[in-house]
Amino acid sequence: MTLLKNVYFIPISSYSETEKISDGAKKLLERVIKDEGITLEKNIPLKVHFGEKGNLTFIKSDNYQGIIDYLKENGKEPFFIETNVLYRGDRTNRKNHVRLALKHGFTQIPIIIADGEIGEEYEEIEIGMKNLDKCKIAKQISNQKQMIVLSHFKGHIGAGFGGAIKQLGMGCAARGGKLEQHANTVPIINPLQCKKCKKCIESCPSEAINIGLFSRIKKQKCIGCAACISVCPHRSIKINWIGSISRKFYERMAEYAYAAQKNKEIIYISFALNITKNCDCEGHRMKPFVRDLGIFASTDPVAIDMACLDKLSKREDRAVFIRGRYILNYSQSIGLGNKEYNLIEIK
Repeated sequence: MTLLKNVYFIPISSYSETEKISDGAKKLLERVIKDEGITLEKNIPLKVHFGEKGNLTFIKSDNYQGIIDYLKENGKEPFFIETNVLYRGDRTNRKNHVRLALKHGFTQIPIIIADGEIGEEYEEIEIGMKNLDKCKIAKQISNQKQMIVLSHFKGHIGAGFGGAIKQLGMGCAARGGKLEQHANTVPIINPLQCKKCKKCIESCPSEAINIGLFSRIKKQKCIGCAACISVCPHRSIKINWIGSISRKFYERMAEYAYAAQKNKEIIYISFALNITKNCDCEGHRMKPFVRDLGIFASTDPVAIDMACLDKLSKREDRAVFIRGRYILNYSQSIGLGNKEYNLIEIK
């Protein structure tokens, strides 16, 4: 008989209650550490999402202050950790990514971009699963013994919803790993935008790019590092999204999540607040489509995502984020976690 993991929950009625959110997150962290008998390392990474430029509904850093204070009070040295994104934007390279993070208020503790300047630093973690034998996990995440994964529970245009599993799978992967999670991992060149500057050729480590009358990326040579996407000044190289959002996408994300947490002790804290239909990666103003719910904490990424979905669906009296739920079944099947849990509400 499998021993069910605890998911702790504090209800929060409004995202505007910053002090209450900060104190609640601190209380949840304390409770998980106590109940689970966790001894924290000296240096503790807080896996976060800094929010895309133009996005206003990501979880602001002030809401993490209670967690930061608790860690410092106990002699720990926390730091924010994140990875570069796959698409072009302000979070494509380390310099611009850090600049945006600081602009968005993530100034309390140091910032580490875990996969290098343009996503080139990673470790291949062996998992030997259905879709993937190895996963490209950002180097400075793969080297950690512990993490506190801080997730914004909300919708996502591709994954259906975003929570702890997505923060692990997509959020901890190097750029090439993000690309690999999509069904078609070879980028494509738009011939109408390509100016034949050949900067992509200079950045390609596998000589997979031909620039000419018919510019293309050779599938048999491409290793999926996505460096070409990040360096193209004309934005002519893009992700091939055709057919990428499928069950294979969910399975690969779950397998990447498994690789990211392998041999690590992780505490998951999810903020079911500012719940929008789409992701914080979208660089424009969005509005929450359901009322704020609260904060969840657990040591099981599957259980915490399931608890968020269950609690929200029960309160809304309807199933929410149905399309993304396949990932929970697959995650459980590969041993990432358990959909069944004990919910403990803390007042």
